[in-house]
Amino acid sequence: MSAFFGRKIAIDASMCLYQFIIAIRAGPDQQNLTDDSGEITSHLQGMFNRTLRLMDHGIKPVYVFDGKPPTLKGGELEKRKERRAEAEAELKAAIDEESKDDIEKFQRRTVYVTKEQNAECKRLLKLMGVPYVEAPGEAEATCAAMTKAGLVYATGTEDMDALTFDSPRLIRNLMAAEARGLPITEIDLERALEALNMTRQEFIDLCILLGCDYTGTIRGIGPKKAFDLIRQYKTIEEALKHIDKEKYPYDPEDFMYKEAAELFKQPEVADVSSLELKWTAPDEEGLMKFLVEEKGFNPERVQRGIERLKKARQAGTQQRLENYFTVIPGKRRDNAAAAAAAAASSTSAKGKKVKR
Repeated sequence: MSAFFGRKIAIDASMCLYQFIIAIRAGPDQQNLTDDSGEITSHLQGMFNRTLRLMDHGIKPVYVFDGKPPTLKGGELEKRKERRAEAEAELKAAIDEESKDDIEKFQRRTVYVTKEQNAECKRLLKLMGVPYVEAPGEAEATCAAMTKAGLVYATGTEDMDALTFDSPRLIRNLMAAEARGLPITEIDLERALEALNMTRQEFIDLCILLGCDYTGTIRGIGPKKAFDLIRQYKTIEEALKHIDKEKYPYDPEDFMYKEAAELFKQPEVADVSSLELKWTAPDEEGLMKFLVEEKGFNPERVQRGIERLKKARQAGTQQRLENYFTVIPGKRRDNAAAAAAAAASSTSAKGKKVKR
């Protein structure tokens, strides 16, 4: 994580909250953390602790919250709702049978993030002095736009759609729990496309063929098959003409690949030209009132968190070494050329080495 010192990173807040509510539990029955009134606080605990961890390492996070989902996502959201309803029925049966393993499994499948939980996290971030952005549509699309505009270094999310939305860089596992020991992965889109030998349009078609949130899927087509089809036929439209419809059945009316491709190329995003990102001093009194008095957090832990925020803010004035240098276009040389030039410059006109 320290490799990202001094970096501004746009983080998909909605995915983080979902992860926090699933993962942050306590007690023998592994229930979510709650306040005195029984309201869940796992999302606040996760947002507070993970943000502190980022800032301890000199990272400047900016969280991006989902707006209204695209119309094309309606089918996927309906499927999720159905799966959640099925999980709730399974959970009830597991509780009746007192099956601990099944209870934990189905509890996780019934999780969703409420408007109130989103609002509470925005309030927390404001008190911590950390900026956030409300996207008009998908959070990862606005994260990608912010990265492309140079407002931030990269997009931080587990959702690979960020690459399909053309984020130049994607960072995964940045918000993972430290105890899980997952390696942080940075993906450079330009280098990935070069390695895949694909254009951006071909990459978009590949992602849609693999299955995305905005259209139906083709049963039986996995990563290798999808990759081979796009490499061979170049477009998803041409690939569909050549697949065996009996072996790979799909509903043409449900598989709206043209609309999905257009959404990836022209998503609804925040106006990045008007965004002003500011990391400010934490509101100490406000944090103590919100987290300790209202939500029942341990006052000593919150106070320690405030001190970490203040320390991170002081360290935030330091610059990355690369910020002191400028890359001059057309002046790059490969290692061999640079070595030859260095050797030549260290030799005198008489062919004798000059000590330096």
